[in-house]
Amino acid sequence: MGFDVFNGDADGLTALVQWRLAHPQATTLITGVKRDIALLKQVPTGPEQVTVLDVSMAKNQDALARLLAAGTRVFYADHHQSGPIPDSPLLDAHIHTSANTCTALIIDKLLDGQYREWALVGAYGDNLDRTANALAQQSGIDEQTRARLAQLGHYLNYNSYGASLDDLIMPPAVLYRHLCGFSTPDAFMRAYPDIVMALADAYQSDRAHAQTLTPALGDENAQVYQLPDAAWARRISGMFGNQLANRHPDRAHAVLTPMPGGEWMVSIRAPLNRPTGAAQLAEQFTTGGGRAAAAGINALPPASLSAFTDAFMAYFSAHAD
Repeated sequence: MGFDVFNGDADGLTALVQWRLAHPQATTLITGVKRDIALLKQVPTGPEQVTVLDVSMAKNQDALARLLAAGTRVFYADHHQSGPIPDSPLLDAHIHTSANTCTALIIDKLLDGQYREWALVGAYGDNLDRTANALAQQSGIDEQTRARLAQLGHYLNYNSYGASLDDLIMPPAVLYRHLCGFSTPDAFMRAYPDIVMALADAYQSDRAHAQTLTPALGDENAQVYQLPDAAWARRISGMFGNQLANRHPDRAHAVLTPMPGGEWMVSIRAPLNRPTGAAQLAEQFTTGGGRAAAAGINALPPASLSAFTDAFMAYFSAHAD
């Protein structure tokens, strides 16, 4: 039995949907909330094949080395910083870190656009609206369909944020089991309108809460928001960061959400018009990582809060021109 290891967000879900539509196989699923990325350690030693999608290789180096040493074949597609990529004939790695791509688009390219609409759902969910719109237009997808794909992408991505599965509307593994097997997103939405409605209602409710928030500090170049200690805040944190980035494309944003253990979960969005620096900043802190345009810190200690906000403001103010 093989294993599918994937991020629980829109990008990871739709990357796996595409891959398994093209390569059907019964597998064991390993996933979790969006920030649960050290997932390869959950794979036992010995499987013949492991597929890894939208999970940072840099955060899974030891587990990957263990699997390769045991003779496991690993297919790995991702768009985050990878660290050193092992030189092994057992590893089929497709790592692309451009700010304009995501794992769903990497899989789309490998499959020659066979399930293009699923790839677009993943791209919209990852806030790559410009890339997704251009690809949709190139593919002859009309505006109404693009709007539905974008909406589904937002709902799937929203569902991945939380401190634990208890915060989520639906566990990503369960959600994937409903998505898989449908060759188009519209077919899924027709089959499961109740799931779409449940995600939509929760998303709109949490988004309404977020609209009342004001920045804790900032200027025209960068702003920091501190959310309250509540499940709705943990769920909306990432999508709220995306909404701020879209609304103010020349400004960087940081959204800080308190976690049950006392740490802060941090979402960093570089300005859309200068999509660089988010990962570089996040990686200065333990548990930080991501990509150039969007990154995060999984557990920022309270004692490091001032150090982070100072570094954030200094970095994006200095790179404003």
